[in-house]
Amino acid sequence: MTRNAKINALLLLAVAALAVLPLALGLGDHKEEPFAGADGEAETAITELEPDYEPWFSPLYEPPSGEIESGLFALQAAVGAGVLAYYFGVRRGRRQGEERARRQQPAPGTGSDAGPGLPDEAVSPGHRA
Repeated sequence: MTRNAKINALLLLAVAALAVLPLALGLGDHKEEPFAGADGEAETAITELEPDYEPWFSPLYEPPSGEIESGLFALQAAVGAGVLAYYFGVRRGRRQGEERARRQQPAPGTGSDAGPGLPDEAVSPGHRA
């Protein structure tokens, strides 16, 4: 197994652990909605501290259900991941293309004086310009 494959496997294992461990350890069992998100937690904390608080803004769009809200969030995350993957793919492709171009170009000062299409051995010493 190569070094990159080992790193990728460890990263995948860490992500899986971050997703599974909170559920397996029962974190959030004492809450009504254990993994509601930061927005809900902030709203609850503000309401407890200041019951008369009025929000400054209201949402532009309020999804009709929590499932639709979750779906829209997942769609947003998928689009963002796609944009990032495209960006990094383009950068890697350009870098690989530049490396190939550099490898195919002869090094400076090693050019052939035989002319185009003829190897050095095909020209005899008496016929050189």
